[in-house]
Amino acid sequence: MNSPRIILASTSRYRAELLGRILPGFEQQGSSVDETPLENEAPSLRALRLSEAKARAIAAEAPDALIIGSDQVAECEGEALGKPGDAATAKRQLQHCSGRTVVFHTGLCLIDTRSSEAPASTATDVTRVHFRTLDEASIERYIEREKPFDCAGSFKCEGLGIALFERIESIDPTGLIGLPLITLARLLRERGIAVP
Repeated sequence: MNSPRIILASTSRYRAELLGRILPGFEQQGSSVDETPLENEAPSLRALRLSEAKARAIAAEAPDALIIGSDQVAECEGEALGKPGDAATAKRQLQHCSGRTVVFHTGLCLIDTRSSEAPASTATDVTRVHFRTLDEASIERYIEREKPFDCAGSFKCEGLGIALFERIESIDPTGLIGLPLITLARLLRERGIAVP
């Protein structure tokens, strides 16, 4: 039996770098999924819903493939934290996170289009990031050096952002970056993909 195509339903370079750690070859395709939150939708449910919607959007046109969808929602004291896009927004986000805990909900969905009988496999990873108290100079130095404008919460834990924290609570450190590889590797093995 030939190995199936594996498609990452995301254009994120961070997710692609992570997936490249465990798979030597895969395709990457973005989808145009409406990411507007539903009314009273819990962050974990939103992350899971969007990860599945992204995978299903690609699966509809990809027979004989495994499609991986993932989405992440960050929250601090009930406030959702998106990608800042600019330095002023990043500064506001980091000021809000200072001395607090940010919870990252990372949804994961694997769809196997080789069989119409195979249901989608889904999971949610939760990571708690405890920020140390940040002064204005620390925030400004960090933003200037890292420029984390395309990262939810305005930091990159795989870079200098790690210096902003007191601790991280997680069962999978890759979940915080956007693709929980421990769970994904298990789901791929369940579908017959040798990892490693």
